[in-house]
Order: sequence, then C-alpha cells, then structure tokens
Amino acid sequence: MIFIAPLMLLAAAAAPAADPVGAGRKAYSQCLSAQIQPGLEKKLTLGDFQSDMKKTCAAKEATFRAAIVAADKADGMSEKAAQADADDQIAEYVDKITAEYEDYNKPG
Repeated sequence: MIFIAPLMLLAAAAAPAADPVGAGRKAYSQCLSAQIQPGLEKKLTLGDFQSDMKKTCAAKEATFRAAIVAADKADGMSEKAAQADADDQIAEYVDKITAEYEDYNKPG
C-alpha cells in the first residue's frame, strides 16, 4: 500500500493538463479547413468563401479567442495585448485557409 500511493501521485502529476488554447486551436483550424471543399463545390467567390467560413466557424473562433486571451492574461499580458495576440493568431489561420482556397481556384 505504501508503494501504491507514490505511484498514484506520480501518475496524477504525469497526466497532461487540459490545454484550452491547444484544443481551441485544433477545433478552429479543423473548422476552417473543412470549409474549403464545400466552397469549391459551390464555386464561391473569394469574398463569399470568407464570409461563409467566418459564419460557419464563429463559435469555434470565439472559443479559441477566449482561450488565448485567458492564457495571455494569466501570463501577465494586458487585456489589450491579449486581444491583439488573439487577433493575430486568428488572422494567421484565416489567411492560411484563404490562400489555400485561392490556390485551389487558380485555373490550370
């Protein structure tokens, strides 16, 4: 019994902590990526694709944004800096998927 207690403590310490930023990032990026094929099938213009993608992934974006801001503020960032960081990270994902959509739409 004495041997089991330290093992249980070690296992609890080794268990990965929940990562809301990582989970939010994964869900948001998957949502964005999943919009490419339907957009191509509907032959959406770039503007319509971006609008559709933003509407479809709005909830996942909000969750990702909240996780980034919370983590940044916990690390000592101001609200303004945390929001700016969230804006930058979200813009990077949107820009990447938008560029992929544009590449798939190029003739030839």
